[in-house]
Amino acid sequence: MHRFGVLVPSTNTTVESEYGRLLPATLQVHVARIPLLSSGAEVTPRSGDADVDNQARLLGDAKVEVVVLAQTAASLSADDYDDRITKRMCEAAGVPAITSAKAIGLAVRAFGARRVALVAPFPVATIDRLGQHYVTKYGLEVVARKSFSGADSVAYPTLGPRLARDAITRSNRAEIDIFIVPGGNFPTMTFISDWERAAGKPVITTNQAALWAVLQIMRVDEKLSGLGRLLEEMPAM
Repeated sequence: MHRFGVLVPSTNTTVESEYGRLLPATLQVHVARIPLLSSGAEVTPRSGDADVDNQARLLGDAKVEVVVLAQTAASLSADDYDDRITKRMCEAAGVPAITSAKAIGLAVRAFGARRVALVAPFPVATIDRLGQHYVTKYGLEVVARKSFSGADSVAYPTLGPRLARDAITRSNRAEIDIFIVPGGNFPTMTFISDWERAAGKPVITTNQAALWAVLQIMRVDEKLSGLGRLLEEMPAM
């Protein structure tokens, strides 16, 4: 049995549902809630260090092997945000830590890809900042960007998979290597394989990439079918 911890915004109702329904019995997720650290629009993060420290510490009490922050937009709030927040999480929980934003970047690299398309329920301004994040931090080339909602993140679970699928289809072009569909509160994992068939290319999402990253860190050599190529092929981090 492998246990891992996830920090989610208090508004997130998707991570527990997706992981709870889809994980095999050999994997056990433990979820803790924190305030929304950023909407992706701010240039500085919202205060939440004490909450992160406390909740990560409590996850450590559950003897998890790794803790992941499933709030991709938070990583946009400062250039060194991922380094600082993972240091806090690691020190509090006593185990390795990673963010979902970093997991996505590493997953693209694991496929040996560089040219990506961002398709998200985020506002356009947030998608633009996310694109710049992956250009500067991971050396990726963002060749297409598409917002299919712009709604508040609380509404993401109600959007449905067709919006993303249609946006992927409309954005698809030959030079794209991989599609990134961020948003931890947007349900994606059971739809990724369908999106990949429609695009003919891998699709990486927040909760899928976060799961891939924690499995890599825990050195779990188990491939998960039906959840997209990233989890089916398990390329090395």
